[in-house]
Formats: sequence, C-alpha cells, structure tokens
Amino acid sequence: MEIKYEIIIFWSEEDEAFIAEVPELPGCMADGPTYREALGNAEVIIREWIETAQELGRSIPEPKGRLLFA
Repeated sequence: MEIKYEIIIFWSEEDEAFIAEVPELPGCMADGPTYREALGNAEVIIREWIETAQELGRSIPEPKGRLLFA
C-alpha cells in the first residue's frame, strides 16, 4: 500500500522524540528518536489504522494531499 496521507513531523522537547501526526486519520500518530524512524513508524501506524477501521466497519477518509491547516 502506498501512503498518500499527509504526515506532519516535529520535534517534541517534552517527549524528546520526533512526533509524526496524520491529521486526516483521527488519533493516528507515531514517534521516533530520529526523523526517519518517526516517518517509518507513521507508515506502519497508518496501515494499522486503516486495517482496524476496516475490521470495525468504519469509514476511511480519502487522502486529500497537502492540507491548508493542521
């Protein structure tokens, strides 16, 4: 599966880690000690988020690409 959702990555002083948020998928976040690890973890979590939504019969938002706000 190709990931087409926007991922926003930022450094969190509080967590001392990079945080990767996926605004289009409620509650979909990951972290990692490096930017690349946070991105890789986000890709895994996106797949798991979609699989869980499918299992529960919930709708899955279509990726819209770049958002104007997050």
